[in-house]
This record gives sequence, C-alpha cells and structure tokens, in this order.
Amino acid sequence: MSSIILLGAPGSGKGTLAQQLKTKLNIPHISTGDMFREAVKGNTPMGLKASSYMKDGHLVPDDITIGVVDERFTKEDVKKGFILDGFPRTIPQAEAFDSIIKNKGLKIDAVILLDVDQGLIVRRITGRRSCPSCGNVYHIETVKPKVEGICDSCSTKLIQRKDDTEEVVKERLETYEKQTAPLIDFYSAKKILLKIDASRSPNYMMQQLEVLGF
Repeated sequence: MSSIILLGAPGSGKGTLAQQLKTKLNIPHISTGDMFREAVKGNTPMGLKASSYMKDGHLVPDDITIGVVDERFTKEDVKKGFILDGFPRTIPQAEAFDSIIKNKGLKIDAVILLDVDQGLIVRRITGRRSCPSCGNVYHIETVKPKVEGICDSCSTKLIQRKDDTEEVVKERLETYEKQTAPLIDFYSAKKILLKIDASRSPNYMMQQLEVLGF
C-alpha cells in the first residue's frame, strides 16, 4: 500500500506526477478541487457549507475544508492507498489530517516534495496558452501549436488565462512560501519527506521515484 502526499509550489508538476502515479500504483488521485466538487455535487453536509463560499468566489474556511477531506476519507477506495494533491496547505491542516487518518486506521507512507526553481515555475506558467473553446493547453516554448497563437483542434485564438500572468503567479508563490513551505520541516521531522528534482520531464520524475522504491 502507498499513501502519498505531493508537496510543491504551483507549477511544480504535482498534477502531472499524480496522474502517472495513479496509473502505475492503481490508487486514487485526490485533489482539493475534486473533493470540493464531489462534496457539492453529492449535497454532503460539508459540501453544502462549502458551496455557499465557492459560489461567491470566497476561500473556503479551514474547518469546512478539513470537514470535506474527512468526508472523502470515509470512502473505501482510500484503504488501498491514495495520492493527495493540494492538501494540506498549512500546518494546522496537516495536524488535522494526521488526526483524520489516525481515526480511520490509515497512515502516510511518504510526502514527495517536488523541488524546482521559482524562476522556472514562472516561465512554465506564464508561457501557457489556453484555448477558450475546447480547453486545449499549449506552451510558447515546449508545446507550440502548428500555427502560432491558434488552437490545432478548433482554430480558435489562444489566450493567456488571468491566473497565468506573471503578477498572479508571483502572488501565488509568495503565498506558498508563507503558508505551505513550512510543511517541508513538518514532514521532514516525521522522517517521511522525499525530495525529487522537478525541473525536468515527468518521466524523469518517475525515474527518480522508481529509484526510491515506487
């Protein structure tokens, strides 16, 4: 059984790595966004509370976020392992999650830190271009469309999402440094933190994990 938390700054590649691990290990990939959407769609008690904040574009308070996580971890599929992506984001959330899994007879096997220079993260995210019609995502350096600025699939003009601008990316990185980076020491003290180089390809990240026994 492998129960994994992915830790890293926005744009470090957590989502991509999670999908690869999900396929290889055959365990669920649980992201914060998916948990909220499932809870709201299912009209769960915590989902109903979260929806009132989400529909107004407000951050969901910690107690409700933790409640949504607690609900998700009552499902049977997590008993064979899980890949948690986007939670916990703070020390209080991490402490609450420790209590959640302890009460359910589960444990964290590893916290994988995706280590990457912030300058590279800024280039990765600000270089993204998205198709507002079909949702395809490109990059001005690494995944270029056949015709510059035009989607290969539907010929729609590509855009840069507001979340992908340099100003927003730097704000998100500052928030990560203040709120989430302290988790590195938190999990290092528990001797379950593993660090991999996330500056290269997803396949290279998987090769590093294979060396570490995944």
